[in-house]
Amino acid sequence: MDHVSYPQPAPVLYTAEGQPLYATAPLTAPPALYQAPPQPAPVYTHPAVPQQPTVVIPAPAPTAPGRDPWPARLAAGGIGLGAAGLGIGYALNAIAAAGSSLGGLAAIGAGAYCLAKTRSTGGGGGGGQGAVNVHVNITNRNG
Repeated sequence: MDHVSYPQPAPVLYTAEGQPLYATAPLTAPPALYQAPPQPAPVYTHPAVPQQPTVVIPAPAPTAPGRDPWPARLAAGGIGLGAAGLGIGYALNAIAAAGSSLGGLAAIGAGAYCLAKTRSTGGGGGGGQGAVNVHVNITNRNG
C-alpha cells in the first residue's frame, strides 16, 4: 500500500453564472470575471477601385509582299486528307469487325437453337409423333 501523502486538491468555487473558478489559495475577495476594455467601433471604408490598365495593341508591322506559300498549303491539305482517310478506314474496319462478330454470334445461336430443337422433338422432324408409315405405289403406264 502506498503511504505517500498527497496534497489536497484546491477548492473549486463557482460564479453566479455557474462557471467554475479553480483557486490554489483561499480567496480574500469575491471573484470577478475578466472584462476586456471597450474597443472602438471599427470604421469600414471601401477600398479604392484600382484603375483598369489600358492595353495598347500594337499595329501589325507592315510586311513586304511575298510569295504565296502554296506548296505548304497543298502539303497541309494532303496531310489532312490522308489523316481523314486513315481515320475513316479505321472506323470502317471497326464496323466490319463488329458486324462479322455479330453475324458469327447469330450463326452460333441459330445452330444451337436447331440442335436443341431436333433433340427435343426426338429426331426427324415429325413434331414428336414417332414413326411415319410411308406407302409408295409405282405403276408403269408405258407398257
